[in-house]
Amino acid sequence: MGLRINDIVPNFTAETDHGTIQFHDWIGDKWAILFSHPKDFTPVCTTEFGAVAQLASQWEELNTKVIGLSVDGVEEHKDWKKDIESIANAKASFPIIADNDLAVSKQFDMLPADAYLPDGRTAADSASVRSVFIISPDKKLQLSMTYPMSVGRNFAEILRSLKALQKTYGQPLATPANWTEGQDVVIALTLDDDKAREKFGEFEAKLPYLRMTSNA
Repeated sequence: MGLRINDIVPNFTAETDHGTIQFHDWIGDKWAILFSHPKDFTPVCTTEFGAVAQLASQWEELNTKVIGLSVDGVEEHKDWKKDIESIANAKASFPIIADNDLAVSKQFDMLPADAYLPDGRTAADSASVRSVFIISPDKKLQLSMTYPMSVGRNFAEILRSLKALQKTYGQPLATPANWTEGQDVVIALTLDDDKAREKFGEFEAKLPYLRMTSNA
């Protein structure tokens, strides 16, 4: 069975270019984003790692740790970071997991249990290792997205999604389509109208089941 929203994510031990980590300990009491890649020194992935590096101050502001994963080794990651930083004009200060035994990719259901890396392999051999996982401080999966190799990930959307998750985390709220920070949010149906008013004050009922508030 695959990893599903609200599942506790695997607590693996892995080597990174920053040393050995145990994933849950590394997360600590913060939010975390794990973003995976099928191979080092590939064009789209290099631009994606660069985009993550450029957002360093925003990850910090949002109490979020980011960690990459690629199915190559630590020394390759270190060399690859030089290219990433030159393209991004930013320091890639986050760790990259060396998942060359595919253990983490399999635990996160990005690859089947019998997957292996053939001699002379290319990124196409691990093409499904192109996912994003957003994890809350309680170590539960809150969101996942998987992209094909031909489509570069939109980290502005990932950042928006993170903000939406943090806005609604543990609250009877949801965000509407195309929501951005500062806009009204949806009151969850777990609250009846009286309880909604008690918690949020007056609200706009666009439909009986679509109630918007700016007081969250």
